[in-house]
Amino acid sequence: MTIRILSSVVILAALASCTSNKEVSYREAFDPSTLDSSYSPTNDFFRFVNAKWIAENPIPGDRSRYATFDKLNEQALNTLKDVMEKASTSNAAKGSNEQKVGDFYFSGMDSASINAQGASALQPYFDMINGMSGPEDFAATSAWMNRIFTGVPFVTWVGQDDKNSAEQVLNFWQGGLGLPDRDDYFRDDAQSAENRAAYKQHIVNTLVLMGRDEAMAEKEARSIYAMEEKLAGASMDRVTMRDPHATYHKMSLADLSAMCPNMDWNTFFSKLGTPSMDSVLVSQPDFMTALNGMIKSVPMDDWKTFMSYHLVNNVSEYLSDDFVQENFDFYQAKMRGVQEMKPRWKRVVETANFTLGEALGQEYVKLAFSPESKERMIKMVDDLRASMKVRIDGLDWMSADTKAKAQEKLNSFTVKIGYPDKWRDYAKLDIDRGAYVLNVMRSMEFEAQRNYDKIGQPVDKTEWGMTPQTVNAYYNPSNNEIVFPAAILQPPFFDPNADDALNYGGIGAVIGHEITHGFDDQGRQYDANGNLVQWWTDGDDSLFRNKADVVVSQFGNFCPTDGQCINGNLTLGENIADFGGLTIAYYAFKMTEEGKSTEPIDGFTPDQRFFLGFGRIWASSYTDQAMRQQLLTNPHSPGEYRVNGTLANMPEFYQAFGVKPGDDLYKDTPEMAKIW
Repeated sequence: MTIRILSSVVILAALASCTSNKEVSYREAFDPSTLDSSYSPTNDFFRFVNAKWIAENPIPGDRSRYATFDKLNEQALNTLKDVMEKASTSNAAKGSNEQKVGDFYFSGMDSASINAQGASALQPYFDMINGMSGPEDFAATSAWMNRIFTGVPFVTWVGQDDKNSAEQVLNFWQGGLGLPDRDDYFRDDAQSAENRAAYKQHIVNTLVLMGRDEAMAEKEARSIYAMEEKLAGASMDRVTMRDPHATYHKMSLADLSAMCPNMDWNTFFSKLGTPSMDSVLVSQPDFMTALNGMIKSVPMDDWKTFMSYHLVNNVSEYLSDDFVQENFDFYQAKMRGVQEMKPRWKRVVETANFTLGEALGQEYVKLAFSPESKERMIKMVDDLRASMKVRIDGLDWMSADTKAKAQEKLNSFTVKIGYPDKWRDYAKLDIDRGAYVLNVMRSMEFEAQRNYDKIGQPVDKTEWGMTPQTVNAYYNPSNNEIVFPAAILQPPFFDPNADDALNYGGIGAVIGHEITHGFDDQGRQYDANGNLVQWWTDGDDSLFRNKADVVVSQFGNFCPTDGQCINGNLTLGENIADFGGLTIAYYAFKMTEEGKSTEPIDGFTPDQRFFLGFGRIWASSYTDQAMRQQLLTNPHSPGEYRVNGTLANMPEFYQAFGVKPGDDLYKDTPEMAKIW
């Protein structure tokens, strides 16, 4: 540790000695005093950049993780709180977005009424479930459970056909579980066993709140857990589900009926609210086969208990405080290490982000997004695409035929920045000042019907998959599009007052990340039109897989906790996107005037500031429980490894900071993972 402190002090002194009398200060955008000289940038760049931030930004009691994303999300929530509070007192015209936003907020904040109601607003639905007596009732209830997004007994949604992106089809996906992952039911480590025991008790507690006595609750809980365990055993694991070919099974309605004959499909589709169709996609056939057997073998009374429990478990956050507390105690405190419940206003705003997301988004962009930001982003995206074009042309391992197809795909990218050109129409959604849980459920049914109505319709490529107030970005392979909501276009990702180095290292790396997703192990399987088709030569395909295996191996050797390492296969796509994204962002930066310069700013060269800009966007810390869940279920590596794991494979970083043999981040060139 002493050597490391000395090394970082020496390096910082050397960097400072490069300053010029002409240097410009951008301290408002980046203050060098935030760096921690007790860490060497050549040994642990993540902590060199972020250790002070982490110390000064402890995980809030109502969170399991705190990162730059979360800090920006808090800012967005506060902006939206003001919007909703204002709407709730505005006396807006009935049917207007403002009325719906205001009434939704009022109903969610009316804790006295919510607590007085308990779960009584759900009684008509309990009656429906308990009235099931045969296949037709079971199918009708299953359809309704899908319309409110319970995921029971499976999940349905409409999306683009992977092999024909112009067609929108109904997709069936495995469901029915109360634990976060199918493997949670079968892992044999002590923590998993403890979590299973806690979940079984959570089922009992929930049933008691629903009115069962203790003995009945324990009996029914055993049945519910046994059914979940059987469904989990037939479910596909997360790594396998990353393979789009493994989850693509298109079939006629007759074939679906043959696969699962114990479901009354005519009734199901009628009650689901889907238009006429002739085919569906079944992502996990083994799950549907197992479910078919259970529909017949499991007594109807057990299905009634199962559905009633899952209904409550899915909407308990919108019920009285006793239900909310039970949900929090298991899913947040036990499973994620959260110390305290979020205040009611924050929970209501977060729910509204789903139920009325674009109505809120319209107001958010008026307050938090500027046309100037969009113009600068467009310029950066153009630079990143130009950089990727050069990178593809220069690849020494890819054939000319595959390069031509890759360039065609790159040229076909659609870019969306800030907010949609066309806002969602909420005219058919009824929101009032009555029961909060019913407002939420009507919102779910509205969204479900809006989704089901897409069957057989042309794809609306103006639609967004995220709201403007979401601090994130995404790549959609079916539309071959990259999307950057307004909320991520702020410091430290993007700062209109910062130098290019910081912005290209920050939001530039995010842009590059999303571009590279089009060419990662999943995205590369889709062509320029968004269709799942092989456009690689066999030789290039094999070379890509070999290079990807190096990434898998590297990250599989990162172990954030004792006995628990990153799953290199689960995180492969995100790690490839981080590698490629930072590389093309760097070379896009080198096209700018600052990138061509060596003039220091506040003691750091432009290249060094570029990497500092990258390192700081991944500042993050986790509770122990949240880190465990991250490693087991999340396709993203923890922030520390997104920084250090990426930079260790980048010679340009070595040159900028003087990384040499013996440094922790050093790799010999043959050991480096290089794809894009």
